[in-house]
Amino acid sequence: MALTFRWLLRIFTALVVLAALVLTVIYWFASRSLPDYSGTFNVRGLEGRTEIVRNNANVPHIFGQSDADVYFGLGFAHAQDRLWQMTMLRRTAQGRLSEIFGERTLKIDELLRRLDIYNLAVQSVSHQDAQTTAALRAYAAGVNAWLLKINEDALGRGAPENFLFSNQIAPWHPADSLAVIKLMGLQLSSHIEEEVLRARTSLLLSNERLGDLLPDAPGAGIAALPEYAALFPDLPRYTRAAPRDFDRLSPNRPRGLGGASNAWAAAPSRSASGGTLLANDPHLTLTAPSTWYLARLQLKSGGVIGGTIPGMPIVLVGRSEGFGWGLTSSFLDDQDVYIEELNPENDAEVRTPDGFKPMAERATIIKVHDADPVTITLQWTDNGPVLPPHLYDLGTITPRGHVTALAWTVLSPADTSMSAALTLMQAKSVAEGLAAAESYIAPSQNLVLADRDSIAMKTIGAMPERAALHQTQGRLPTPGWVAENRWRGRLNYARNPEFIAPVGGILGNTNNKTVERPFPLHVSHSYGDTQRVQRWRFLMQNREVHTRESFVEAQLDEVSPTARALLPLVAKDLWFASEAAAGGTPQRLRQDALRLLADWNGEMNEHRPEPLIYAAWMRALQDRLIRDELGPLAREYRHLEPLFIERVYRDIFGASVWCDVLQSAPKETCTDIARAALDDALIWVSETHGRALESLRWGDAHQATHDHPVLGGIPVLNWFVNIRQSTSGSDNTLLRGRTVGRGPNPFLSVHGAAYRGVYDFADPDSSVFIISTGQSGHPLSRHYDDLGEMWRRGEYIPMSLDPDLARAAAVGVTVLLPQ
Repeated sequence: MALTFRWLLRIFTALVVLAALVLTVIYWFASRSLPDYSGTFNVRGLEGRTEIVRNNANVPHIFGQSDADVYFGLGFAHAQDRLWQMTMLRRTAQGRLSEIFGERTLKIDELLRRLDIYNLAVQSVSHQDAQTTAALRAYAAGVNAWLLKINEDALGRGAPENFLFSNQIAPWHPADSLAVIKLMGLQLSSHIEEEVLRARTSLLLSNERLGDLLPDAPGAGIAALPEYAALFPDLPRYTRAAPRDFDRLSPNRPRGLGGASNAWAAAPSRSASGGTLLANDPHLTLTAPSTWYLARLQLKSGGVIGGTIPGMPIVLVGRSEGFGWGLTSSFLDDQDVYIEELNPENDAEVRTPDGFKPMAERATIIKVHDADPVTITLQWTDNGPVLPPHLYDLGTITPRGHVTALAWTVLSPADTSMSAALTLMQAKSVAEGLAAAESYIAPSQNLVLADRDSIAMKTIGAMPERAALHQTQGRLPTPGWVAENRWRGRLNYARNPEFIAPVGGILGNTNNKTVERPFPLHVSHSYGDTQRVQRWRFLMQNREVHTRESFVEAQLDEVSPTARALLPLVAKDLWFASEAAAGGTPQRLRQDALRLLADWNGEMNEHRPEPLIYAAWMRALQDRLIRDELGPLAREYRHLEPLFIERVYRDIFGASVWCDVLQSAPKETCTDIARAALDDALIWVSETHGRALESLRWGDAHQATHDHPVLGGIPVLNWFVNIRQSTSGSDNTLLRGRTVGRGPNPFLSVHGAAYRGVYDFADPDSSVFIISTGQSGHPLSRHYDDLGEMWRRGEYIPMSLDPDLARAAAVGVTVLLPQ
């Protein structure tokens, strides 16, 4: 027995030693790609000495003898910290993910190939102005200089992910940077999803009931439009579609998870310090590392600092010494889906206003890891690229003998958005900023500007020119052969909504509707917000003057105007209305929940139980209201539709009819449905989080999920690369944490303010900013998640252009010398 024990101990010890050796070797190889921030490098393509000074938060401050050298330094720094992220963005835009991920990403590659984003970026290179062309080339040279150092010095393949996947990295080119900005357009797009969902829903509902569920935002819920079935009478009246699994590698986001953001500004008359103020927090999918990367560039025109996106040589949001700019998604309707009729005698032709016409065609081959290559035929009509029925559920609304095509401003072969962004970055005043944005194409944004004396906001990006007689006004897919439905070019930049030096001294946007104009100058019928703007307006007008601190408070505000509006409506006949119930019964649990909600102020705080009860109740309520009318289509309504619930419980235009269950004999009232939905919610809460209501925490359900897009789904590795945080806020708070809306954990926060910045031009160096993770994309770096906990707590770091402050306690100074 003793002998057996000794051998077991020896074997166990040997296994432990072997495991330690294996882990040591893995760590050594992985850590080889950690950059040396204090190194000196002799590189090609540089004009003079360039310094990359990383302050104590690892934010690089880049100083060079020319602007080209500064852009070179930014490319070098991006590649040092985010090489894997950059190569993944490029590979996604090229439609080449399947070369390393196999059949998992085949549909993603097919979509990108059919949109032809990368080839359009290549064509757009020649349309950039001279300074942008020089910046793109210098930036690419900086990226490639780091790639060369990786090969020369065996720096762990540049990123630990390259040990698990292909380590073949092509040199960076100017077109790659243009492809990244087009890829952002795909991530921020939403109208194709809205058009398809509206069409699918209209096949089951009347116009009146469709107006309840998908009303214009804001405005009347009934739109005098033709029924979609009347446009295509042979279309089957069903809406079932194959379930779609949304891969984190896909740039195409589900409905409700596209672009969002907040931005606002105050003129000197509304500022306690006498200078302008600007706040901005653009919302994107939460990932590890963050989409954003903080940087400061010292150009000949002066210093600029703010948020960059690795792959692009620009500060996309930020400030200079006396000028700041922020962005919010405008929700401009820049996409139209067209139903194209095929020639019955030749399916390579589609009907046009002038008869049948051949589609343009080109074959492309998608290489697939561990599988045979896939050849697809790309097609284009006059309206845009043809998309197959399995993308965007287009097959559910496409009649037999037809195909769908997409018109979209992002698909421009002469896209000068990068030139506009680079010029904007060097503007010195609101007037110069507005002029710079004229050549911006896509994705459309609301641009909020502030200089030392004035503020402004303008919708930038190409506004499609539609005919007044357009059959669906862009709300629904339309026949592509009808001349009135086709785009007629781009509206003049002067037609884009703008607000300059408002009398009230405050302007801003939370993705809400900004102007009330008749079609075709309407901008959009669908917007990203009808709720947050109410809270923002209250906070802005509740003070005579504002400070940097009050703008920070507004960014972090966690009060839900939706909860404050809906709870009194839905529960008006339930408050304290039932008889006393014994402990442990469903009736008692309902009474306890209503008691908690009755004393609640709508604050979606991570430590409170009421937000979880409220969110679960509203989710169950909406499901009960629409499930019998929509059937399987109800699952497409992943998030609460506040205007719909309000219309039903106010009985606007007879909307209370939704409360009656069609399949049942009794006539249910809205109070019956509210009570039953609360019971449903409490059962779910009890099974998922426990029956002790007072002990519930919203933050346990509403965790921010900063997941690594590739390694985040691999067991064990996900412990090291994913960042999970308990957070406050919700879908409809200014501190927005958009929930995933499905699955066993529907309230996980997957989309939010990955960048926050507040700029005070009375004292510019007192400005602050933060990102949601850390600057490094390397999981072994201490800067992988060091800013994340500050972000969760609502803290910021200084946003100073003072070079001495940057050098103080710097984590390193990288010196680049021309070879």
